[in-house]
Amino acid sequence: MTDTSFVRHDMLAEQAPPATSVGLLGWLRKNLFSGWVNTVLTVISLGLIAFVLAGLLPWVFQSVWVADSLSECREVMAATWGETHGHACWAVIRERWPQLMFGFYPSEMYWRPILAFVLLLTAVAPVLFPGAPRQLLYISAAYPFLMPWLLWGGTIWGPVLVAAGLAIGFFTHKYLEPLAGGLAALVAAVVAAVIWWLFLMGPISGVLDSVLPIGIESVVSRNFGGFMLSIMIGVVAIGVSLPIGIILALGRQSDLLIVKALCIGFIEFIRGVPLITLLFVASTLLNIFMPPGTNFDIILRVIIMVTLFASAYMAEVIRGGLAALPRGQYEGADSLGLDYWQAQRLIIMPQALKISIPGIVSTFIGVFKDTTLVSIIGLLDPLGLAQGIRANAEWNGVYWELFAFIAFLFFIFCFSMSRYSMYLERRLRTDHK
Repeated sequence: MTDTSFVRHDMLAEQAPPATSVGLLGWLRKNLFSGWVNTVLTVISLGLIAFVLAGLLPWVFQSVWVADSLSECREVMAATWGETHGHACWAVIRERWPQLMFGFYPSEMYWRPILAFVLLLTAVAPVLFPGAPRQLLYISAAYPFLMPWLLWGGTIWGPVLVAAGLAIGFFTHKYLEPLAGGLAALVAAVVAAVIWWLFLMGPISGVLDSVLPIGIESVVSRNFGGFMLSIMIGVVAIGVSLPIGIILALGRQSDLLIVKALCIGFIEFIRGVPLITLLFVASTLLNIFMPPGTNFDIILRVIIMVTLFASAYMAEVIRGGLAALPRGQYEGADSLGLDYWQAQRLIIMPQALKISIPGIVSTFIGVFKDTTLVSIIGLLDPLGLAQGIRANAEWNGVYWELFAFIAFLFFIFCFSMSRYSMYLERRLRTDHK
């Protein structure tokens, strides 16, 4: 019998992969044309996209940007394209964009909300991105006091003394904790700060302002509006609702009966009531329970209600993250000899927040979009201003252009939050090798 066995002694040259499996063709074949069902769905989807773009692109790009009224827009359309159908009148945005952005804020003071927005981006940078300079944390700490002063104006001593109240509370807790215990020191710190803010801050601010008047021109709340108002309400509600939600979630799991009952009652009541109902309470009913002559700013009332509403939902999101942690994490914290707050700060809460990132960001996006509800109680957010612009005789009949512009701006903010959520999840992943 003939032996036909063969052993190769040299290596074969490396072969290039087939052209249809790499590059653009490979991606298309794998994702869009991997089978006959995928191919049919791809062709149908491309046809629908082409149909939508065929009507949308001319409406966006074959449009009028310079006109003083809707009738003038239509005259330009008829003279240029022979018809008015299928063409946008972006001239209304070109003429009214300051109003949509700033409401009736004095035009000579636009630098103040712009500066507040720039400082906002600077303040959140070291919080959101670990590579940002740590020196920016000083701006992060000062921003909650700078923002209202820039927007409303007035004396600088108001925000300075508000910050002083926090310092008083901090030092009260620091020096009383070794003597009276953590809970008693915390209660004393809160009481000291409240007494300072309610009874001492006002007279001291007046004295300091008379001795050293430093401030900027005041702007009344009725001039606030547009995206400036939406961003302000959204940022404050988002920033404050997270720590309140953490406290409520921990309180709901507390062994102290009164604390647990109060947290559960608050969460269930707020989640069981529509936000618009709370806004009506803020705009009308709240004044009934205030002392006569009390001037409680309407925007501040709305911010408080939106923050409480977001906090209740945030508490449930974080409670879900806490419930998802295995029992061994709690037992591991106990085995290390950590007390309750050390365990929450170092082991439990970081993991719970990481698990809850999608829900937290979804709540943030929902809160930001819900700021448009303030138009129902008379505040001039972008939707409220759009209705006012459409009521003007010059622009009566403009509809899609205004709402498309508003939707585009909201999309930018919400999409940015969504992308950051995905970035944060990738950065905190610990399950990959």
